[in-house]
Amino acid sequence: MEINKTYETVIGVEVHVELATKTKIFCNCRTDFGAPPNTQVCPTCLGMPGTLPTLNKRVVELAAAVGLALHCDVSRVSRFDRKNYFYPDNPQNYQISQLYLPICKNGWAELGSGKKVRIFDIHMEEDAGKLLHDETSGETLVDHNRAGVPLIEIVSAPDMSSGEEVLEFVESLRTVIGYLEASDCKLQEGSMRVDVNLSLRETGAEKPGTRTEMKNLNSYHAILRAVSAERERQERILRSGGEVTQETRRWDDAKGESFAMRSKESAKDYRYFPDPDLPPVYLSEEYVRSLRERQPEFREEKMLRYQRDFGLSEYDAGILTKSVHLARLFEATAALGSPAKKVANWIMGEGLRILREKGLDPEELRISPAHFHALIQLTEDKKITGAVAKEIFEKAVEGDLDPEAYARKQGLMTVRDEGLLRQTVAEVIAANDKSVSDYLGGKEKALGFLVGQTMKAMKGQADPATVTALLKEALGH
Repeated sequence: MEINKTYETVIGVEVHVELATKTKIFCNCRTDFGAPPNTQVCPTCLGMPGTLPTLNKRVVELAAAVGLALHCDVSRVSRFDRKNYFYPDNPQNYQISQLYLPICKNGWAELGSGKKVRIFDIHMEEDAGKLLHDETSGETLVDHNRAGVPLIEIVSAPDMSSGEEVLEFVESLRTVIGYLEASDCKLQEGSMRVDVNLSLRETGAEKPGTRTEMKNLNSYHAILRAVSAERERQERILRSGGEVTQETRRWDDAKGESFAMRSKESAKDYRYFPDPDLPPVYLSEEYVRSLRERQPEFREEKMLRYQRDFGLSEYDAGILTKSVHLARLFEATAALGSPAKKVANWIMGEGLRILREKGLDPEELRISPAHFHALIQLTEDKKITGAVAKEIFEKAVEGDLDPEAYARKQGLMTVRDEGLLRQTVAEVIAANDKSVSDYLGGKEKALGFLVGQTMKAMKGQADPATVTALLKEALGH
């Protein structure tokens, strides 16, 4: 018999972020993404007996800076602990993390609705390696390049109630961390990974139900689908009179469903104890104050300044400041003399379209401010058409280029020869009697056809406004 109750969704997340350091957290191995397997390893990060970890101070600096930006209390004393578990990609059979004395505590991030999602803590830890599954041979190989890469784990309170709120929270973290340049936060490359803890409780109840954990969701699409599917799965169990099992589940985005991996461990199962090889981390008041003074201008401040200094709308300022890369491109190009609104329109129009269609991150729009400014000037001066300008701008995802040099090399500069333009207009008029008659009879759309035919004949190398004016002149209008 189906139980007729309503339920509320309760969600907290654990967000793992790889920090943008040149070397690993406890050794001098490089952290370059995409290096050949097992080429960035040493006895320390391979967990060899007798090796000793040495803390990378840059990791501490970035972790504390992120904590300050997220309104956390930065601990003056923090400590590393060993989290003991066996897994094939964990070379030491334990992970160095922080449980009892994390570097940051008691922060928050605000959603657009005004809701504040609390942050329990931010702790430093090392990443594990990566398993590579060969579907052809059925073998699993281990790449230890990622073992020892520095992470911060941001642990939220269960303050969210939908996949959309989770996305907004994660996006707010990405924005803050991006402004600090603490990580590139690329979900698709694993430098940001999201674990979702979800439970249901009866509507109006205070105590949440049994939670499950969905591991390593690596796209916004996956987060939304996983939250929706897990909510529906738990509700089916509860309505049928069953009990939700506390467990860790793996989301399969291709199949649109999750699978149980293991029962959910508690802290005692990991047998945490202080790492005997690493002393506590002491941060002075002066050190924390200097970090606070070096915090950059964050999104909210930029938005207000863009509205005040550049006359942009709140909407435009909000779009431009979502990515620190796009914000810097906007500011630097406007500083060279391009009208701020035109720069904003290019970024928000063509720029975001290109990134969306190609599935790229903002950093992959590689045009330099100088060449962006030159592109806008060429368009304003009608030396290239709008269509040519868009073509050149799209090339910016392949690498920066000089727009005028490219246009000249490809023969895309606007034709200024009025005699040639008049001759082409006359030929188009002669070849399109019906459209000419339609236009002279009052059908304005026919003029657009004639403009298009002229542009086609000129291979796109004419100014549409000039062509339109010459056509009207030739037709006596």
